[in-house]
Amino acid sequence: MAAQPVPHPSTDKKRVKVYELRNNDWFDRGTGFCTTAIEISEDGHQRDPRVYVESEDQPDRVLLETRICKQDGFHKQQETLIVWTEPSNGVDMALSFQEPEGCATIWKFIHSVQQQYHSGPDDGLSEDTGVDMPNPIVLPPASMANLAEIESQMRGFSGTANGRDALTKYVLAEDYIGKLIPLVSDAEDLESLNDLHRLCNIMKIIILLNDTSIIEHAVSDECVIGVVGALEYDPDFPSHKANHRQWLEGEGRYKEVVRIEDPQILRKIHQTYRLQYLKDVVLARILDDNTFSVLNSLIFFNQVDIVQHLQSNATFLAELFNIFKSPQPDQKRKKEAVLFIQQCCAIAKNLQPPARQTLYNNFLAHGLLQVINFGLRHSDVAVRVGATDILVSMIDHDPQMIRSMIYRQLHEKQPPLTDSLIDLLLVEVDLGVKSQISDALKVLLDQGPPIQPEAIAKANGEYAVRAASRIPPSADPQQDNFLNGFYESSATKLFQPLIDLQGRASMDFSVQQASMFTYLIEILCFFIRQHQHRSKFFVLNNDIVLRISQLLRCPEKFLKLVAVRFIRQLIGLQDEFYVKHVLEKKVIGPILDVLVETMPKDSLLSSACLEFFEFIRKENIKELVKHVVENYRDKIQSLVYLDLFRTLLLRYDQTGGFSTNMDYYIEVDDEPKKRVGVVNPKTGLMEHLAMDQTEEEYWNTSDDEDDLQARPGNRPSSANGEPNAKPLVDYASDEEGDENLEAGALSADEDRQDDEPVKANETPRDSAPPPERLSEKRRREEDEEDDLSKMVQHKRRNSTSASSNASSVSGVLRRKKTVSSARDAGGGPKKIAISLSPNLKAGNGHGHSRSDDEA
Repeated sequence: MAAQPVPHPSTDKKRVKVYELRNNDWFDRGTGFCTTAIEISEDGHQRDPRVYVESEDQPDRVLLETRICKQDGFHKQQETLIVWTEPSNGVDMALSFQEPEGCATIWKFIHSVQQQYHSGPDDGLSEDTGVDMPNPIVLPPASMANLAEIESQMRGFSGTANGRDALTKYVLAEDYIGKLIPLVSDAEDLESLNDLHRLCNIMKIIILLNDTSIIEHAVSDECVIGVVGALEYDPDFPSHKANHRQWLEGEGRYKEVVRIEDPQILRKIHQTYRLQYLKDVVLARILDDNTFSVLNSLIFFNQVDIVQHLQSNATFLAELFNIFKSPQPDQKRKKEAVLFIQQCCAIAKNLQPPARQTLYNNFLAHGLLQVINFGLRHSDVAVRVGATDILVSMIDHDPQMIRSMIYRQLHEKQPPLTDSLIDLLLVEVDLGVKSQISDALKVLLDQGPPIQPEAIAKANGEYAVRAASRIPPSADPQQDNFLNGFYESSATKLFQPLIDLQGRASMDFSVQQASMFTYLIEILCFFIRQHQHRSKFFVLNNDIVLRISQLLRCPEKFLKLVAVRFIRQLIGLQDEFYVKHVLEKKVIGPILDVLVETMPKDSLLSSACLEFFEFIRKENIKELVKHVVENYRDKIQSLVYLDLFRTLLLRYDQTGGFSTNMDYYIEVDDEPKKRVGVVNPKTGLMEHLAMDQTEEEYWNTSDDEDDLQARPGNRPSSANGEPNAKPLVDYASDEEGDENLEAGALSADEDRQDDEPVKANETPRDSAPPPERLSEKRRREEDEEDDLSKMVQHKRRNSTSASSNASSVSGVLRRKKTVSSARDAGGGPKKIAISLSPNLKAGNGHGHSRSDDEA
């Protein structure tokens, strides 16, 4: 066949939108002007024809440049759409023209180029199919006798790309679908199930060719009933028959609330419905990715055209919303109008944000809030669901838009939309609607993240720190006024079911009431997180914590769980206000009762209760630990087989509830430390101090050890591994007596910081020693004179090493004198640190520093 002449390119610019398919969703790449061109290379050869789209806003920017190749599958859909797949990356593209004339001009050029490519002698069809066949292909006539052969040939042609193209052209040119449709009724009359199965397979092959023209023809008014009739007899389910025709023939499914005058838009509405039914029901099990994308693209562009027509038709919108302003109420028509607007908002979810915003603005300008208020208060659940869907779709798009409408309602002294949502939440029985209303209230009452003063200070310098600290959490005064009005009136109405629990003896609720409490407590938790100061006053004024704690007596376990989680969130904030409020209302006791009842069962409720007390232990909330042990000790004793409660009791018993760091007293080693009780003269309480095993062995040694330490050759290093070069007590000369000893001890003690905290689990050089036993003290007091004389003689013999060989007994004697002199001089108990000689501290690994009240 001779090659056709090269088509003449179009230089007229046609306004068009460029779309790209991303994740099964069409993305708008921009609006521009489309032209075609045939370029000539430098060597004089003709290059592939191309389609260009230049940006409307930026003429120098090229939105699209694509080659018209032989392998490209350009298709024209409807009157203003051209779709194809880029051969370089396999991305589906589309051009949506503003006018049908522009689409026809560009398509004429593309189609002529494709005809030229496919008319060449090297189409390769016979090589790909493996058979010697003419071009174009010819199928057997559509008849009952030829169904088996038609099915076989179609399967062979659809196996290759060129075969699919040739089969597509033949089906469109011969209207093969129209010839197959009468065979469906003939086979049904003959009750030939095998022929009906073959017709179903043939229709599947034709639709899975992924040609938009074939699919549009299949869902047209004259073909759709016959096509779905053939698809009712699926050979994969030979004993079952679908009822697609009965569903699509129902006239009551299409309701025209306001008459649509444009026949083209009316046809697209019917076509879109049939395409959705074909995609979601008829072919849902056998769809491949390509056919799924083709169906989605057809539906998407139909919806775009429908929405653009509706929102640009002011007469249509006015007539639609005047239904709700009519003095003669027509409840049925109002219901259908709400459902129609719901469908429009559902379609708008698939549009680009600018087009969606335009649609919502037009709806709001014509009175959409009045429609929502009407729908939320309607007695029909379908209308309530529709109104809720409309509101949620708009909130998902732009919540500030709805807030602005609520501000306007408040300014005009009208009931706000939030009141309608509250009324519906309290009476609604549908759990799905309850969930949507709960989410809508939280979004509308969300004042956003608070402004951090540090961020403002960084932007404006350190001078702005003080000013930034005074900025309220919300920078929107309208939102502040709205929240103030909400807590003055609406909040009490919202949480009235919780407030009404006061004085109620029976905690048996219906399913609707139980679900309502669940959503109310969830909303309240959100308010406590977002509206800190307002929620505190509301919780305190209405005694909310005590009311919610009553739910712990409910037989329903999920309500108990909700109550436990609420109180857990309060203490999780670690706000002093809520901690004191929980202590004042004594709501921890009921939680402990629930835990005692559920243990030792392993359930979600018991786990939540255990996590509640584990948080108290882990975060070391001292007030709560003291409150729990002092008020519910008997109940905790029944749970001491759990490490958690054994630890709580141990903390309280060791510290009396007054320790600032109770983790200090918990045993962490494999061998528990022995504890010695020392009476504190200031508090009168028994203080428990941890003692290491090595310290205990030191005090249990005999007195002969002092003689071993007094030897000059026995001088081990200090406890931290470093030798003490300078003694703590310096003797001036051999002639100095006990007065110098006392003076040196006092001077060394005055340099020590009395207010420095000392931890028993640390062993620094000047740390406090473990308290001595009473028997050891008495034994040393009986022999103190002999030991003192020995040490004085030793110091006189060797003055250079006297300070390093001092005896611990002399230190005890000096301690007695200095304590008595300090009390006589000061008139009261005063902490005086006593230091032993360095060699003794080095030899035993203990440095001593204790106060007179510990003695």
